[in-house]
Amino acid sequence: MRIQRNSSRLTFRRQRRRRSGCLSLAVLIGLILGVVALSWNWLGVRLRIASPAANSESLSAAQMAFERGDLDGAVENARRFLTANPEHEEALLLLARALIYRSYSDYDRAIDRDVALELTTEALATFPNTPNVLAIHAYALQAAGRSVEAARVAEQALEQDENHALARVARGLAYGGVGSFEVALRESREAAGQTDWQIESQRAIAISYSDLGDYKQAIEAIERAISVNRYLTPLYFERALYALQIGDADSASAAYYQVLTYAPDNVKARLRLCELSSLLRERETAIKYCAEVTDRAPSWSDGWYQLGMEYFLQGNFAEAQSALHRCSSLQVMQDVPVSQRRFECWYLQGQAAEILGDCPNLIATYNEFRAMTTDSAVQQRWTYPPEGPAGCVTQPS
Repeated sequence: MRIQRNSSRLTFRRQRRRRSGCLSLAVLIGLILGVVALSWNWLGVRLRIASPAANSESLSAAQMAFERGDLDGAVENARRFLTANPEHEEALLLLARALIYRSYSDYDRAIDRDVALELTTEALATFPNTPNVLAIHAYALQAAGRSVEAARVAEQALEQDENHALARVARGLAYGGVGSFEVALRESREAAGQTDWQIESQRAIAISYSDLGDYKQAIEAIERAISVNRYLTPLYFERALYALQIGDADSASAAYYQVLTYAPDNVKARLRLCELSSLLRERETAIKYCAEVTDRAPSWSDGWYQLGMEYFLQGNFAEAQSALHRCSSLQVMQDVPVSQRRFECWYLQGQAAEILGDCPNLIATYNEFRAMTTDSAVQQRWTYPPEGPAGCVTQPS
């Protein structure tokens, strides 16, 4: 029997090719799987790293925003970071701090103090024995006017860290809030001996000196706080307030102008300039600033009151009556508690109506005031004789 070599060679070659083809396919599949695995691992690492990196950038952005006086940016970035890192104490401190300062920055930001207190209350429920959390919670309590609670919480923080500057600031402000001004000053000075929280320490010293009637020392302290961060506009409002106590209208004006330099849209600074111009009997300037207030914040009754007062003092009783009517109407519409309403918006409005001989509006305003105060303990009184307002036939009901 003859061996068919050609056929045999062909057979062997086919087998070699088949084995070689299988090997190449296995290697190729292995390479593909390896690349996929490496890519997946790389992607996983990137996903794990990207979020903390972005969060870290948010915290850095918040800190830098605070340093340049951008309290909106500080709040936004700190809140973003804290949402992703709810146990981060530094972010909590920064967010609450920025909220409290922002609450003093303009007329419509008081709600930020409530937000800060809510934030620190939630944090304290999670971390009840952490000095930083206790200290910022005490500071938020004091900002909200709850001095007794603030002192108690600050004491708890100091029991764990006797050198905690913010806790001592909070305790000092709390003592000042209940009338212990000397103790408050001592606590604030001790806090200022620490290297951190210098803005808060110097501000607390200024408040203590102000409470004691030493406004020059208060100015020196608040200027030290400003030197630490010259972009924080709330510090300039306090600087102006202390200057006015010693009759330094020029320094007060400069402080308000500084606020407008950093925050050109600030309404609160415009109202303060209106009040200051009125004090200086610069009527036209006062009306200019007050008109800007009512244009920018038409729902703020304080602006309408001050504008009405300026018109009244200028002898423009028709404009005074109109502005004061807006003031009284806004307080009613906004459900301002009777004990907190500005009585002058009704009284001066009535006086303007009486001067103009506008009996219908005079009597309507008078009766509205009487009805408003029927069931409320209001110290102000506005009464006419039984026959009614002079010059008006119709008697008040």
